Amino acid sequence: MTVFNRREVLRRCGNGFGYTALAALLAEYAPAALGKDDAAGKSQGLHFMPRAKNVIFLFMDGGPSQVDTFDPKPLLNERHGERFPAAVDATQFDQNGTIFGSPFKFDQHGESGLPISELFPNLAQHADKLCVIRSMKSEFAEHSQACMYLHTGSPIQGRPSLGSWINYGLGTVNRELPGYVVINGGLLPIGGPENFSNSFLPAINQGTFFNAFGNQEIVQNVKTAFGNETQSALMDFVRNSDAKFQKAYREPNAESSAIEGAIKNYETAMAMQTAVPQLTDVSQESEATLKAYGVDSKNSLTAQYAKQCLLARRLIESGVRFVELTCVKGIRFIAPWDDHENIQEGHRKNAEVVDQPIAALISDLAQRGLLDSTLLVFAGEFGRTPFAQRSHGRDHNPQGFSIWLAGGGVKGGFHYGSTDEFGYRAVDKVVSMHDLHATILHLLGIDHERLTFRWGGRDFRLTDVYGNVIKDCLLA
Repeated sequence: MTVFNRREVLRRCGNGFGYTALAALLAEYAPAALGKDDAAGKSQGLHFMPRAKNVIFLFMDGGPSQVDTFDPKPLLNERHGERFPAAVDATQFDQNGTIFGSPFKFDQHGESGLPISELFPNLAQHADKLCVIRSMKSEFAEHSQACMYLHTGSPIQGRPSLGSWINYGLGTVNRELPGYVVINGGLLPIGGPENFSNSFLPAINQGTFFNAFGNQEIVQNVKTAFGNETQSALMDFVRNSDAKFQKAYREPNAESSAIEGAIKNYETAMAMQTAVPQLTDVSQESEATLKAYGVDSKNSLTAQYAKQCLLARRLIESGVRFVELTCVKGIRFIAPWDDHENIQEGHRKNAEVVDQPIAALISDLAQRGLLDSTLLVFAGEFGRTPFAQRSHGRDHNPQGFSIWLAGGGVKGGFHYGSTDEFGYRAVDKVVSMHDLHATILHLLGIDHERLTFRWGGRDFRLTDVYGNVIKDCLLA
């Protein structure tokens, strides 16, 4: 038997150690590659070739009314003021009035003739790019539970968000930026940061807040207070201290995972000190681009949302996997689309804020060749009743509502499913929240049943034990 001394072992195995370290780095930071299942049939990475690489989630906080936006119901106007003839579920405030016809006109747009409300004249120009799902259904009629359900697939706190699951499954593309960014327009959904939590997933997968309102820094404390040389020495010290501390946990467990996640977050934060100021400097954009988004709008809220949409494009362009835009502060104290009092006034204000910026975002992505690989999702947590709350508002309605998708491998100029003749309940091709999540993951190349994380003795997944991909909405 040949006996090697320590020096000979290191000489012969040196390349092997190097390749092991390289493999770990590539697995963490490189774009996801097609992966194989482990012995238990679970895997991260791509399960099949994706249509989309990134997601921009345009969250319409409060619940836009489906019958006033993307699901026209002429019968409401024909029978306006009559008593609602069907069974009515309990509503949030139990102030149910008579049938309420839409105060907004619908027209058909594009070659597809997709009906869109007059609320969205700019978005309507992209009708042939939109896939409108008219048969969404939630299980919850109260904001906090419904928001959490939309974001995490669970009505209660303690589950990872959609963005966290995607970041966990695919990894990051740009090592200098987080893979999951929330552009905060001043109003977080009810439930707050828990809507964007990594929960039991590694900490590197949590949503990172970029503040886009007021005079705050985009990312607080992102700028270093030291010179480059001092900063580099400080980070070397922190990195060495972390490594020594981490050695105390030789076996993988919850504590070692938390430590590793914290270390990675510190490393990303250091890289962001250089990347973020450049990324958020929109002065690099052309005057035509800024004008198209509405950055110069006389409506200060439109101008703010325009900056959010422009920043979302720049983040996606820089490799961020998942970007969510929250609503802007200034229309209501919370949940801007939650128009219980006056649907006509409130929905007009909200639509004016988002219509031009979102339309410009779609155009900009298309012109840059990014729309095919970027999935846009426009959704609230539920819809609204086709009968009035008192006389001019609408209450919460989870039984049937509309959202739309665009880009990223979905059909354009297309509507899927339907509600009943009053727009109250989804009755054909009903789409659950788990179905929506399964479809988003599918477009990113992920099988929702195979992306799991073991926690507390069981394998968790975003869609729990439910969910079916909405294949009819996908391009062939």
